[in-house]
Amino acid sequence: MTDLAFRIPPDVELDDETGTPKSVLGKAQLLLAAFGAGAVQLRLTELSRRSGVPKASAYRLAQELVQWGLLERVGQSYQLGLRVFELGQRVPVAAILRRVSRPALVDLYAATRATVHLIVPDGTHVLFLEKIAGAANVLTHSEVGGRLPASCSASGKLFLALRPDGRATLAELSRHELMRPTTRSVPTLEALGAQLAEVRKRGHSVELEEMLVGHSSLAVPVVDAYGEIYAAVSITMPTSQLVVPRLLPIVQATAGLIHRAVEARTAA
Repeated sequence: MTDLAFRIPPDVELDDETGTPKSVLGKAQLLLAAFGAGAVQLRLTELSRRSGVPKASAYRLAQELVQWGLLERVGQSYQLGLRVFELGQRVPVAAILRRVSRPALVDLYAATRATVHLIVPDGTHVLFLEKIAGAANVLTHSEVGGRLPASCSASGKLFLALRPDGRATLAELSRHELMRPTTRSVPTLEALGAQLAEVRKRGHSVELEEMLVGHSSLAVPVVDAYGEIYAAVSITMPTSQLVVPRLLPIVQATAGLIHRAVEARTAA
């Protein structure tokens, strides 16, 4: 079975032996989705393991994806091809959100010197749309296009607590063991529920060394015209420097700027 942060749609027909989609397109999607959480280059064996696609099928599909430019061959390894990036830039919502938010995110970095992220929900995980960081504070656990568990990330807790589909996502989380990147990661659904209650009360989320020892994060929502959250702005820095009362107004102001920029762009 695949160990990806990628959800196979419930109505997709699966192979009884491998648990992966029977269709070629479904298997190809799993191969592309294997490149996440810091996986820049993968050998065939690891590509097969992470995707759940049998090695022989993974090899044949990878060769065809190389021909289409969706994968590139680097020695004995594969990496995502330029064509994937080109297609990603054409996704309307993501492209608009990244384009209009970047100036505000750069200003937030200048004001805080923290690693700054723009994040959207992705089922039981979160997806990084943008990342601004200096050479001294590049974090290996986050990358543009990468995914992290919602249960132990500041932005993920925001989505779980404030989005209308948060309850359904929690139900899905309950069917699996919670991922725990560090010993401080939330250990149980009961503990997570208590954290989410605090997030609802405060309207922002704080994660203390649940993703990376020594570093913590603060996340605030980006809302639409109806007040519903669709993205989050977060900052990550050494735990000793994350002074929430001082930093919260700055991050909230950034989220407000992004909200207004998106509204102006989509209304044009």
